[in-house]
Amino acid sequence: MNKLFLSALWLVSAVAFSQQPATSSIAVQTGLQQKIELTQNSTVKNLAFKNIGPTIMSGRVVDFAVNPNNPTEFYVGYASGGLWHTKNNGTSFTPVMDSSLTQNVGCVAVDWKNGTIWVGTGEVNASRSSYSGIGLLKSDDQGKTWQIVGLTDSHHISSILINPANPDEVIVGAVGHLYSTNDERGVFKTTDGGKTWSKTLFINNQTGIIEISSNPKNFDTMYAAAWDKDRKAWHFEGSGEGSGIYKSTDAGSTWEKISTENSGLPIGKGMGRMGTAVVDDNTVYLIVDNQFHRKKDTNKQKSDGLSKDDFKKMDVATFLALEDKKLNEFLKTNGFQEKYRAQNVKQLIRVGTVKPEDLAKYLEDANSALFDTPVIGAEVYKSTDGGKSWKKTHEGFLDDLYYSYGYYFGKIHVDPNDANKIYIYGVPILKSADGGKTFESIDADNVHVDHHALWINPKMPGHLIDGNDGGVNISYDDGKTWIKNNAPAVGQFYAINVDNAKNYNVYGGLQDNGVWVGPHDYVASPGWLQEGKYGYENLFGGDGMQVQIDNRNSNVVYTGFQFGNYYRLNRNTDEQVYIQPKHELGESPYRFNWQTPILLSSHNQDILYLGGNKLMRSMNQGNDWTAISEDLTQGGKPGNVAYGSLSAISESPFQFGLLYTGSDDGLVYVSKNAGGNWTKISDGFPKDLWVSRVIASSHKKERVYVTLNGYRWDDFKPYVFVSENYGATWKDISSNLSASPVNVIKEDLVNEYLLYLGTDNGAYISFNKGESWEVFSKELPNVAVHDLVIQPEAKDLVLGTHGRSIYVADISLLQKLTAHTMKEVVLAEMDTVNFSQRWGSKWSTWGEVNEPKTTFQFYVPQIEKAIITINSEDGKELHQITVDAEKGVNTVEYDLSISEKSSKLLEKNDVKVKQAENGKFYLPKGKYIVKVSANGKAAISELEVK
Repeated sequence: MNKLFLSALWLVSAVAFSQQPATSSIAVQTGLQQKIELTQNSTVKNLAFKNIGPTIMSGRVVDFAVNPNNPTEFYVGYASGGLWHTKNNGTSFTPVMDSSLTQNVGCVAVDWKNGTIWVGTGEVNASRSSYSGIGLLKSDDQGKTWQIVGLTDSHHISSILINPANPDEVIVGAVGHLYSTNDERGVFKTTDGGKTWSKTLFINNQTGIIEISSNPKNFDTMYAAAWDKDRKAWHFEGSGEGSGIYKSTDAGSTWEKISTENSGLPIGKGMGRMGTAVVDDNTVYLIVDNQFHRKKDTNKQKSDGLSKDDFKKMDVATFLALEDKKLNEFLKTNGFQEKYRAQNVKQLIRVGTVKPEDLAKYLEDANSALFDTPVIGAEVYKSTDGGKSWKKTHEGFLDDLYYSYGYYFGKIHVDPNDANKIYIYGVPILKSADGGKTFESIDADNVHVDHHALWINPKMPGHLIDGNDGGVNISYDDGKTWIKNNAPAVGQFYAINVDNAKNYNVYGGLQDNGVWVGPHDYVASPGWLQEGKYGYENLFGGDGMQVQIDNRNSNVVYTGFQFGNYYRLNRNTDEQVYIQPKHELGESPYRFNWQTPILLSSHNQDILYLGGNKLMRSMNQGNDWTAISEDLTQGGKPGNVAYGSLSAISESPFQFGLLYTGSDDGLVYVSKNAGGNWTKISDGFPKDLWVSRVIASSHKKERVYVTLNGYRWDDFKPYVFVSENYGATWKDISSNLSASPVNVIKEDLVNEYLLYLGTDNGAYISFNKGESWEVFSKELPNVAVHDLVIQPEAKDLVLGTHGRSIYVADISLLQKLTAHTMKEVVLAEMDTVNFSQRWGSKWSTWGEVNEPKTTFQFYVPQIEKAIITINSEDGKELHQITVDAEKGVNTVEYDLSISEKSSKLLEKNDVKVKQAENGKFYLPKGKYIVKVSANGKAAISELEVK
């Protein structure tokens, strides 16, 4: 069946398409195998990526496994950054999951006697970027190799318990799918080291097991916390009837529900995420995210000030009678535009342009539904009879612990040496010395917020290892002071960008770690502690979002945090101007995406676009805004998550005002007249999928690319399309991509046939405009790639990953590869090398030899011997290297040394070549011709040493 027919068939079927179901585990496994094969055969498998950090802000930690006999050795699991190992108390770490097919971690357990590592893949915190896993991984060789040993459709695994008396007996808790229902969730048990599994507890297809904890003195006794949740892109129910606590007395083979009506625990629909800590057969602690609503405090005195609720039923006469001072205080405090002050608003009310309830409406969006809900929140309970009955340990509420993010937390720990000493955490970390009656914060300098993991040393009271959204912290004084241990590059970037400086900088926004900028050639090193200045600089806080840099003055930067809270920064003057567009009184608030898109016009750097549910344009750097469209979404949905908002913006470099938008609910629009008219061009697409990118071509005015992302439906099919007629018709170019949601597509700026793609599981390149795809893999693990950008002068591809920080690769050779040149030998241009008299010598007796190096990057069309010769300008051969070249891109390092015989050839041309201290002769200053020959074909380039 030919490709044209297949494309036509897809277009016809897509018109009547309704949302795809979750991708099956078979399809996921097939996709993983497909990616392995693509990697092995990839033209670019030898193109190396270099990690440029940053490291200092780290990323989200989800679990620890600490050597009980030597706590300076431990493993730390990062949500989307893999598993890392330290033997020196966190001074340095080694990644041990880079050979695996995922970097997404839910939990980790180690059989320290035999060295076997178990990893439950798929983060369980249920956030916006909690990526699914591929099942249960096991390694018997310290992480060199991994095998999948089951539960491939569980997606998110929370707990692994290894029987200390029998390492083949393992109990696992599976949360299940995040955005869809499935049956592979609950408690699973193996007695043969993972060869076979039995499901020993299943509640329903929406309820999974968020934690299992065992009695440290009796492995047979266990408690499992079941969590009923329903996450959608527009709404999150973090509690449900299926939630509850179960107990086993036979090592997880059978279970009994103990959160019953007479247990003393909250039960029913308001029961959210839970965790337990077991002391012994009798004493157990429990923390629960209680989503039942608080009772109204009838004794609470009403504030003298106005609240938005006051306006919901206020009549016109009452409104007009309000004191101007009181009304102005309300308007200023709640961020109403300057033009909305008491006298102006009263006039609008008086003539009927707006109504009093519009003042409340002005402030209410999806987030207000989340933050204004008065739930009980975190509660701690204790049982002294093995879970038969429970009592709350404290009076009142544990406010300012979970805030509205109870689903994101849910752990409790008890000190093995003191049954009354417990630790709980959410945004801060708290400890109690009296069994949970009272708590104190042990947050301190160097400790990030949002805590997810804790290990307590049973042999040294006060020794804690804490994991949070900002990495690893260690304390030896029970939380009074903390050490930060953030050597790994595990930053979770949402978006990146570059400026146009000669020695260019990379900018990016990270999950919960703000916005940073740093040099593109940064090399991670602890040396900055001596210098007092880290290579990267923090620009902004919160969850860092998109960044736009004025190409006339790179000190002018537009960035901000979640839900459209953007600022214009001037790095020279430290000025920060808040620039979020405001809706008009009488209108519903604009809906802003978690990752609100912004774009500086390439035609005029004073013009800024920003996407809410409408497209906004500012002609003066964000000072003033105009909505240049109607609602370009499906209109939103009732829920507690902002939805029905723009997620992508693009403007053609060929024409000002040739604009494209994409929304989180699946719509794509085009305007050819700067927003005067809009045409929907997405009717042929699968419905309701997140538009992750719209990219107007820089090579052809009519061409546009679109990627759709099914992550929020657990749909992992790659959706990639191109149109050659402004979106009137589309062609599917997902081709041979393996199953993984697509986050970003970019067109090469030089070679129109080159496309780059970032997915939730790695990066790809196409040499033929999407007819087929190949995998980037060298030094690049299987990690989510959220964004990518090309620096045109440097000819660098920069990848922003959500879990392993930022990578850079030289693509100058790739830009030369076309259908014609890929039949030939192609050699990349080489960087100029700066000569040094110190080549081949040591700085001191104890130092290392200063060895220069340069890299030859070349392409050959098939596997063969390749000969690299370095010749003088007059054609004399000075050095030769023979390599077994692989089909595709090859990289060879050269230390710039030549033989003594070659040095004498140069001396005949009056060029002095001095023998170095290490006995070698090196190329002197000058220009040289490099030639790569293979199978009768050759390519040449110039190498300059100056």
